[in-house]
Amino acid sequence: MSDRFRIDGRRALVTGANTGIGRAIAESLAERGAHVVAAGRSSCAETVAAIEAAGGRAEAMTLDLSDPVAAAARLAEAGPLDILVNNAGIIRREDSVDYTEADWDDVMDVNLKAVFLLSQAFAKAAIARGTGGTIVNIASLLSFQGGIRVPGYTASKHGVAGLTKVLANEWAGQGITVNAVAPGYIATNNTEALRNDPKRSAEILGRIPAGRWGDPEDIGGAVAFLCTAAAGYVTGAILNVDGGWLAR
Repeated sequence: MSDRFRIDGRRALVTGANTGIGRAIAESLAERGAHVVAAGRSSCAETVAAIEAAGGRAEAMTLDLSDPVAAAARLAEAGPLDILVNNAGIIRREDSVDYTEADWDDVMDVNLKAVFLLSQAFAKAAIARGTGGTIVNIASLLSFQGGIRVPGYTASKHGVAGLTKVLANEWAGQGITVNAVAPGYIATNNTEALRNDPKRSAEILGRIPAGRWGDPEDIGGAVAFLCTAAAGYVTGAILNVDGGWLAR
């Protein structure tokens, strides 16, 4: 009997795979047998080296999502893909009364427009081949909450949640599942300042039932599950990986 939690022989592209959550996702997919295309604006050489050192298969691809149209046009360069993980994202912090149009547009381009255009290009190719496929988007706790001083990020991540559902509805009949993972507070470079602030860190940990910050590998495992045959009947779902934050 085949292992329904393996993805051997499948080819997966992960955006923002150079560090943090993106790197953990790439490594988790490779561990389960996928050939990973680690894509990012910055070099993904370290991610590829780590995967290969562990006996996996990977290659790097430079992909700048600040120009979503150009990035989507280059997706075919990665070869036929079975899995697309839209992980890359940016955040700009400022009081909403002072938030600039440039910051809004930059965040929306990377966090939402690129997610749609890459998914669209992926789906067009998969439908033409008749092979089906898997898309996993990285949402956020701010797909459900408002936060403060991050209007562009919050709006974009609410958009990712809605986009995940509409694409799941449209493409399920073509054998394409579309889901999202919503990370909670994860120990990455992006949260280093929060973790180093004793007061803020204590406030956050006091709200998390699990009592700890998440690890990037927690997200990698959740994404990998959604890419396996075991999750073949899961589509349009947003899986919270937050230590219980939203349940509190």
